[in-house]
Order: sequence, then C-alpha cells, then structure tokens
Amino acid sequence: MKKNEHVVTCVKPGSMAEELELEPGDILLEINGHRLEDIFDYQYYMEDTYVELLVKKPDGEEWLLEVEKDEDEDLGVIFENGLMDEYRSCRNKCIFCFIDQMPPGMRDTLYFKDDDSRLSFLQGNYITLTNMSDHDIDRIIAYHLAPINISVHTMNPKLRCKMLHNRFAGDALQKIRRFYEAGIEMNGQIVLCRGINDREELEHTIEALGEFLPHMRSVSVVPVGLTKFRDGLYPLEPLTKEDMEDALARIERFQQIFFERYGVHFIHASDEFYLMCGRSLPEAERYDGYLQLENGVGMLRLLEDEVMEALEEDREARSAEEGPAEDKRERSVSIATGCLAAPFIKELASRVQKEYPGLKVTVYAIQNRYFGELITVSGLITGQDLVSQLQGKELGERLLLPVNMFKSGEEVFLDDVTLAEVQSALQIKTDIVKSSGREFVNALTGAGLTGGPDRYRPYELKE
Repeated sequence: MKKNEHVVTCVKPGSMAEELELEPGDILLEINGHRLEDIFDYQYYMEDTYVELLVKKPDGEEWLLEVEKDEDEDLGVIFENGLMDEYRSCRNKCIFCFIDQMPPGMRDTLYFKDDDSRLSFLQGNYITLTNMSDHDIDRIIAYHLAPINISVHTMNPKLRCKMLHNRFAGDALQKIRRFYEAGIEMNGQIVLCRGINDREELEHTIEALGEFLPHMRSVSVVPVGLTKFRDGLYPLEPLTKEDMEDALARIERFQQIFFERYGVHFIHASDEFYLMCGRSLPEAERYDGYLQLENGVGMLRLLEDEVMEALEEDREARSAEEGPAEDKRERSVSIATGCLAAPFIKELASRVQKEYPGLKVTVYAIQNRYFGELITVSGLITGQDLVSQLQGKELGERLLLPVNMFKSGEEVFLDDVTLAEVQSALQIKTDIVKSSGREFVNALTGAGLTGGPDRYRPYELKE
C-alpha cells in the first residue's frame, strides 16, 4: 500500500458504506476536508454526526459523499492496512533486544522490530519514544489518546543511550514530561539487566518515574530474556536469584512509600521474580487493578483467585441442585507449560482435583531447547519441543495448552509447526485454553465440551 492511500478491501454487509455504494478498491482521501494520515485521523473525524467523504474510485473518478450519522456510528469498511499507514520500525539496537537473539529461518514477521506509537494505543505495545516527532506528540495530545506504554528501562539519559544504542535515547525521555503536563495517561516498563540498570540505577529510575504520578499509572519490572543465539551481541548475563531478591526488596520498599503517599503501589515486579525466588505472590490488592497483565505482572495471582472463585461457584451450583457434594466423574488430562510456571500450575490443578476426585491431571514442564533453557515461559515454547518431549508420555484423554503458545488467532506455534501436526504426532485430542480461571477449571473438568459459547476451544484429531 502506498503511504496515505487508504484502500478499502472489504465493505461490511448492512453498513453505512454499503448504502453509499463503496466498494473494495475505493480509496478514502478526505473526511470533512482533512487529508487522512492514519487510523487516528479517521477515527477522530468520523466522530462527527455530519461528515463529508471524498472517495476516489478505481477508475480515477472522485465522489464527494455527505453523511448524517450517529456519533458512534462507523463507516463499516476494512482498510488494506490496519494503521492506514506504513508501520514504523525500531531505530534502536538495544543490548537486550529479543529479536536480535532469534535463530535464522523463522517467519519474516518475527524479525520485524516495531516502535510505532500508534500500536501502543491499538495493541498495547511498548515504545521507546525515539521514533516520535513533535508532530506525533501534538496529535496524541490533541486527540487525548491514552494510555501510552513506554519502554523506559532507565531514567539515566547517558545509560539509556548505551542500553538502546541510540545517541538520542536519553533526550527522548523529555517526551514523558510533555505527556505528563498534558495529562496523558502512561504505563512504563523496565527490562532489568544484570549490572546495567539494576540495584542503585533501578532505584534512581523508580524515583524519577514517581514524579510523573498520577499520569504515569504504573511501571513494571521484567527480567531480561536471553536465548542461546547471542553470538556477537552485548555480553549480558542472566539475573541470579540474588539479583532478583535485591530487585524485589527495592521494589517492595518503594511500593510502601508510594502507597502511603498516593494510595497506589505504582512499581511492580513481574511474576518471574517471585517464582524464581520461591516467594509467594503478592495479594491482589497490591497490583492496583492489574494494569500490566500483558507484561506478566499479576497474571498468576489473578489466575489463582479466579480458579478459587470458579471452584466456589461450582460448589454452590452443586449444592443448589441438591446434587452430590463432590463430582466423581472419571477424567484424565495433561497440561504442558513452561518450566518456571509448572510447579504453580501443578498446585492449581491439585486444588481442582480436590473438588473433583475423579479427575487426574499431569503437568509437564517443557524445556525450551529451541531458544535455550534460560527461556522458561510458556509463550515461547515451540511445537517441535512439545512433540519431542511429550512423545511416549501418558497424556490422558486430552492435552491442554495455554493460548499464548500460539500465533494470535491461528493454530500455529512460533516455529510454524501447526496444532494439527502436534496432534497427529502425539495422537492426542488437544484443547487451547484461554487465560481465565473459569476456563482453566472448565478445561480440566470437561465442563462446556458440548455447550457454552467459546469458553475454550476443543480440537479433535483430524482423520
């Protein structure tokens, strides 16, 4: 797609666009006399109850269409590009960049480094601010877009230049103040690297970001992920248990300070810190509403609480139906997950088994041989690792896999192995389980297999 040519690829049936006789191949040029830069211009100008659309037909003819509409009524078209503009790639060469640590031969999209502020609002991506012009910031402020998610890493300008390998990275931190002064909500992220931005540097960053409360709503700290493909890259070392204990001590001290001052905890460690240190997860209240679940902050605490709530609901439902106090249906299932979370998942499964004595659950911790055994999260497990480590194992009636193992919206693992190929190799029926506690319990017990819309997705073996 040529830049700023907003080509229609689909017209939704029954939509305003269909009534206006718009067709695939049409190009939307202007709304109310404004040339459109991207999706944000489109959404902003389409909020008016009266709009004039300038459309260019495939034969070059231009139509000016006048429309009266409800304020929240959309045109009803799908554009060739979801951003209605080219995607912006990252200009940095971060010393911890995960994409630089990828093996060769994977699908092309996995090597694209995005640093596009628009994806921060549309998809929750974290951006470094180094790719943003004053014009970009002016539009965000004018349109009141929020929240914006920022990869901060350090508030030491010189150190940030080193970490991002970009001489402008330190100056980019000043953009945070512009957002703060304009009242734009933000979330921050710190990728913690041993001997680089940890310990005293971490404290300095937390203190400096705290000055932007309440518009900086939360900051997460996540450990650097290191694969075995680091030849020629900056010599980073993995965080040790001692490093993580030190980080937790500093984070929790600041949590207390911020809560006393502002009523929020503000700074949060991802779940990996607590699991690696053998520490209990913080109580739900300490996560301030789970603002950074996608960064793995509070995900396991929320899952545990939802599982216990689901089991209580099941208990009450059986009591109301005057049924048996315990459900004794026989069922055997297996779960495959990352090494780090496996003990936690096993404990959750045991709680479900106590309520359902006929249930047998086996949890398999999959070692990441593809990326290296320092990678312990389930979202980076490949199909080939699953097959090689589960072949010949007792898998029961069904194998349960978390949805984050798969490409969004598709039945494909990171290494392009398909779910069908895994099922065929292991000869097992497989369920892709979503992330809520209710879906976890349903998948274990089999509830909803014959009903309940999209609670989780059962897949049958293909003949």
